[in-house]
Amino acid sequence: MTAMKLQKLCYYGQAWHLVWDEEPLFTDRVEAWANGPVVPSLYQIHRGRFTLIPGDIDGDMAALTEGERSSLDAVLEYYGDKPAHWLSELTHREPPWRDARVGLDPGERGNTEITHDAMHEYYDGMVSQD
Repeated sequence: MTAMKLQKLCYYGQAWHLVWDEEPLFTDRVEAWANGPVVPSLYQIHRGRFTLIPGDIDGDMAALTEGERSSLDAVLEYYGDKPAHWLSELTHREPPWRDARVGLDPGERGNTEITHDAMHEYYDGMVSQD
């Protein structure tokens, strides 16, 4: 998996878990970078690597709650087969990233936080439309 795709899947995992379980999946900050949402603490782990393989990043699946596993399974089911650039382009069309990038030119560096409230409001609104 590419590092970009991992970042976007983490973002969508966070966003949808906020909607479905009304609590964060993780506490780390998500920022609106030029190529879409990025978790800087995760970026520091994979920095300089384009492709990641299982085991590159430590994690303990057993530490996840049933709700966290359920959210991640649903996110992977829907977004998991999408290419990294498709996911990046999708985030660019959605208000949480766009609103955090106000005042920045396309491609310009930025580190404004995409807040839990912004994610929850937008994605919860998508559920309400169904």
